This record gives sequence, C-alpha cells and structure tokens, in this order.
Amino acid sequence: MKLLIINGSPRKTGRTRLAVKSISEKYSMESIDLSEVVLPLFNGDVSQKQDLAVLKLQNAVKSADGIIFASPEYHGAMSGALKNALDFLGSEYFANKPVSLIAVAGGGKGGINALNNMRTTGRSLYANVLPKQIVLDPTDFDYYNQQLVNDALDNIDRLMTELKMYTDFFLLQEEKEEVQ
Repeated sequence: MKLLIINGSPRKTGRTRLAVKSISEKYSMESIDLSEVVLPLFNGDVSQKQDLAVLKLQNAVKSADGIIFASPEYHGAMSGALKNALDFLGSEYFANKPVSLIAVAGGGKGGINALNNMRTTGRSLYANVLPKQIVLDPTDFDYYNQQLVNDALDNIDRLMTELKMYTDFFLLQEEKEEVQ
C-alpha cells in the first residue's frame, strides 16, 4: 500500500508543513510539499504537461493508492497552491481512490470551509473522499519540539485507520477488475 500526503501550503514554515512532516514520518508516507515543488500557474496550455514539477506531481499521485490533502484555510477555502496543483490532475489520477482531508486553521471555527472546499474538489475529480476529516488548531502543535500533540495524534491515528481500510478495499477492487 502506497500512501501519499500533499502539503497544500506554499509557506516554507508553518503548521501545515509541520503536520505533513510529522504524519509522513510516523506513517512512512511519501509526501509532496507545494512549498518546495513549485508548479506553474495552471492555464490549460499543453506545454505545461512537460514541466518537471507537474510530471513529479502527476507521477506521485498516479502511483499512490491512497492520498491525504492537507491545507491551511485561506480566506474560507483551501490554499491556492493546492487548488492549482489539483488543476493539473484529472479524474484519471483519482477515480475511486481514497482521499482523506486535513485542514490547519488559526483556531475557533476555522478549517471547515477548507475541508468542504477540498471535499467538493475531490468529488469532482471522482475521488472517494472519506468521511473522517480533521481540523488542526494551534493548540495541536508543540512548536518547540516541532511535532503534533494532544488529541491531534489520536485523531490522526483514526484518520489513518480509515484511510488504510478504504485503501485496502480499493486495492482489492483493482485486483478483482484486473482478473476479469
């Protein structure tokens, strides 16, 4: 089972990147960091399909069996960097593939709009966007030790259990289709 987590934050520092790093290390997941993989602004031009950063993103998503989108909430939505990245990917990259969602917010009621935005976009790509979703608030981080704390760790364990369960089912279905 190959799992991928996408850091949708364009910031070199910040809580989304910290969360993605912690999760990818704990669960031995590949990650795509949109603060490092600099994609051109999607414009639909055929020449963009040859861009090395675009090809890296497409190959990582294509080869993943399950995916996590992680994004800060910017102005009531997922980050523009994540939306731009998803614009380079069509349903052939996501059809029926399990996708989990994590939003990183400033606290209070933040994050839910980014989750809804990612869910809508994932569904339009024909992904199987899973029910469990998480909002990480500032209190979920230990900045000194650069790690997640509190209930965030338990919530992420539950999210990963769900993602792995659906990914196992997805892989069984793919095997069944190959045999037929």
